[in-house]
Amino acid sequence: MSVPDSRTALLGGLSPAAFLHRHWHKRPLLIRNAMPDFLGFLTPAEIKRLATHPDVQSRLVVRQGRHWHLQHGPFRPIDLKTLPARQWTLLVQELNHWIPAAARLLDHFSFIPHARLDDLMVSYAAPGGGVGPHFDSYDVFLLQGFGTRRWSIAETDDLELRPNSALKLLRRFTPQAQWDLDAGDMLYLPPHYAHDGVAVTECFTYSIGFRAPTHQEWVEAFLDHLRDHLTVPGRYADPDLALQAHPAELPAALLHQVERVLQSVRWNAADVLSCVGRYLSEPKPHLFFTPPHPALSRHAFARAVQKEGLRLDPRSRILYRGQWFFFNGEARACPGTARTPLIHLADRHQLPPGPLPATALPWLHEAYQAGWIHLGPEQSPSVS
Repeated sequence: MSVPDSRTALLGGLSPAAFLHRHWHKRPLLIRNAMPDFLGFLTPAEIKRLATHPDVQSRLVVRQGRHWHLQHGPFRPIDLKTLPARQWTLLVQELNHWIPAAARLLDHFSFIPHARLDDLMVSYAAPGGGVGPHFDSYDVFLLQGFGTRRWSIAETDDLELRPNSALKLLRRFTPQAQWDLDAGDMLYLPPHYAHDGVAVTECFTYSIGFRAPTHQEWVEAFLDHLRDHLTVPGRYADPDLALQAHPAELPAALLHQVERVLQSVRWNAADVLSCVGRYLSEPKPHLFFTPPHPALSRHAFARAVQKEGLRLDPRSRILYRGQWFFFNGEARACPGTARTPLIHLADRHQLPPGPLPATALPWLHEAYQAGWIHLGPEQSPSVS
C-alpha cells in the first residue's frame, strides 16, 4: 500500500512551527484528510500473521459488556481464527521494525526530534472493538487507515483508574468531543487527554507515539549512569575508632564519613549529555540484532559502502549533540570529517553510495558487524 508523499497537508494547513506553537503538548488537533488515499500497510491476514511471530510484541483486547480482557502474544493461529464477530482489538507494537513503508511513514513526523520518538503501533479492530477509555503519558498522532473509528476525548484531571485493570482504564469518563475518523484522517492528542476509540466498522488505526519519561525515570537513569561511569577512590577507614557503650548503635563518625564521600560526587553538563544520549538511544530490552554472516572485512566494507550505500536497521537509533554521537546506547566523540556521514545517517536513516571518511570507517564497520546497519537499499525482514 502506498505511503503519502511529503507534500501532503499533514497538519491541516499548519506549518510544523505553527503546530508546535499552538498544539504540541498543549491541546488536541483533528485533521481531516491529513494523508489522502492512505489505507495503511497491512491486511487483516497480515497483522494476524505478525501477531503469531515470537519477536513481535502483540496484544489482544476483547470486550465483554463493561469489561475488557487483555492477552499478550505471541498468539497461535487458532487463537485468532476463533475470535467473535465484534468487540475485539489486535495491537502490534513497533510496526516500523517490520514494515519498511511503516518506517518511512515516521519520516513525515521528523519535525519532532528523534529523541522523542517511541514507535509506530497498529491497531486492528472488529466493529465495536477498542481498548476502553484511558489516557497516555505521551504525545500521539492517531492516523486512521482502512475503516472508521469513533474517537471520544475529554480534558480532565479525574484520572483515577479502575481497580484491578491490566489496561489501566479510567474509572470515570465523560466525553467532551467526539469524531468519526475515516481513512486518511488524523487526531493529535497531548499527554493525559482522556480518550476512547471504538471501531464503527472493521478498521486499522496507526498510532505514532512520542515518549516523555517521568522525572523518576530520568533520576533512575542518571543514577544508573553514575554507577556505571563514576569512579570514587578510597575506602572506609576508622583508625581513631572510639569505644562506645552500645555496639549496635551506628557510629556518628561512620555516618559523617559516608556523607562526605557522597558530597564529593559531582557531575556536569557533559555527564548529563552522556546519560541522556545513551538512555534515549538504547534499544529496548526485547530487541536483538542479527550480525551479517559472513561479515565483510573493513576494507571490503568500505568498498561496498562506496558502491551500495548504507541503511540504518529499523531497530537502531542514532542521536547526536556536537561532536558526541550516541548509537544504540554507545557513545563516541566523532570530530572533523566523521561527523558528516554520521549526521546524515542519523537524520535520514540511510547513507547514499560514496566514499567513507577514514575517521568514520571504524565505528561504522563495528556497527555493521553488530547488525546495527546494513549495506544497500532497504529490505523487509521476514516475519513468516
